[in-house]
Amino acid sequence: MKKFLLASLLVGLTTICMAQEVRYGVRGALNVSNLDFDPDATFENKHRNGFAFAGFVEYGFSEELALHTELQWSAEGGKDEDLRADYIQMPILLKLSTSDRLSFMSGPQVALKTWQNNDGFSTFAFSGVIGAEYMITDELFVDARFSYGLTNILDEDNLPNLEAKNHVMQFGFGIKI
Repeated sequence: MKKFLLASLLVGLTTICMAQEVRYGVRGALNVSNLDFDPDATFENKHRNGFAFAGFVEYGFSEELALHTELQWSAEGGKDEDLRADYIQMPILLKLSTSDRLSFMSGPQVALKTWQNNDGFSTFAFSGVIGAEYMITDELFVDARFSYGLTNILDEDNLPNLEAKNHVMQFGFGIKI
């Protein structure tokens, strides 16, 4: 019985591996971002418009399910110069295709700050991401994503009684090779 289960598992994994497709690509996006403060900000907290650029790998498990990973640079934070923070991010998204053209995705995102030293922001941030992608052709796509910070992006040593979390809406365009 154990041999039968092992053989079945190996055949199943081999079938999944043979059905896999790997695609690469690039993506650019317009960001609309802001910070949620706790306690609420006592100053005017306007959103920041910025850009994001990424390279990605999409690893297909089946026709409907894929793992989408990116390395992305993103301009985020608030409009005021002191509230801006730029990041190198790595979203790891599970992607579910509902048709040949439309897909939905969600997953975690880890970020590394690339702005100034000692600016009041913590070095790392962690977010959750959800989004949708529409394939215009077999290679070109548009997408929309929303990410919400799960961790405080402010340095707790410098600002112990204040917490801020990024939230970002991205509208992207890209190409898959």
